[in-house]
Amino acid sequence: MRMRFFHKHNILIVDDDQDLLVGLSVWLRAAGYQITVAPDAGSAFHAAVEHMPDLILLDLGLPGRDGLAVLQRLKDSPSTAHIPVIVITARDGSNESTVLDAGAVAFYQKPIENAELLEAIALELENRHAEAAR
Repeated sequence: MRMRFFHKHNILIVDDDQDLLVGLSVWLRAAGYQITVAPDAGSAFHAAVEHMPDLILLDLGLPGRDGLAVLQRLKDSPSTAHIPVIVITARDGSNESTVLDAGAVAFYQKPIENAELLEAIALELENRHAEAAR
């Protein structure tokens, strides 16, 4: 009998709102994901390099550095450029085109419905898996 092992996707959540970090972590773990968190811009890049997540959820309003600077650093680094980034922010939609041009795969404003976020995550991970299979 052939055994199949399934990769449990790891998601890095970068947000300074502790309540949101805890809530998203619990909810996404219940959905079957492994979670890594980074509460600020300074720890975000380090966590991405150390844990090599399958996807990053990134807030723009972070202490230390703007989330856009984090996104640009992630996309400029060969070790993390391939990781899809979904931006979730309380900022208005005027940043959307800048964020997408910088390399994010999606832009959502808070509050976001859990089902909508879960669908966006699943879709992006499916896209990434399909690209890797080619």
